[in-house]
Amino acid sequence: MGQTSLDDDDLFGEAADEMRSDVEASLADARAALPDADAIWEVEADNTLGVLNALKTALDVGDAEDHLRDAKKWYTMGERADAFEDADDLAAAIEDVEALIEDVEDAREQVGDLTATIPQLRGTLEEFEADEDGPEADADSDAGEAEA
Repeated sequence: MGQTSLDDDDLFGEAADEMRSDVEASLADARAALPDADAIWEVEADNTLGVLNALKTALDVGDAEDHLRDAKKWYTMGERADAFEDADDLAAAIEDVEALIEDVEDAREQVGDLTATIPQLRGTLEEFEADEDGPEADADSDAGEAEA
């Protein structure tokens, strides 16, 4: 029976190592799926709306959320099974990736709001400029008629 316990302990140790590896691999995949810093800094476009659309596209987190979910799943299983000797580093890494994903998604939402607002603002400004040109043109023509 002693041999069976040793084998079970060895198997549990191997399973714990595999769970840690799975968490670490999923976190690495999540980091890799996040946008590249240069992709959100350097965009090319002909106008503001083009820049905003390119930035919104660059701020897509892709599969990072799915990879984070996998990391959290394996981490939770390992924690509940008390399989990790020291999992503080894993918990901290999960929190860091989760916070970064939230920041990127918040930025993407803000850019999306601007993408919707800028064309509307442009239209309003164009209308304002047209209205501004209109009364002045009318005043000039009225002044010309008064002199005649």
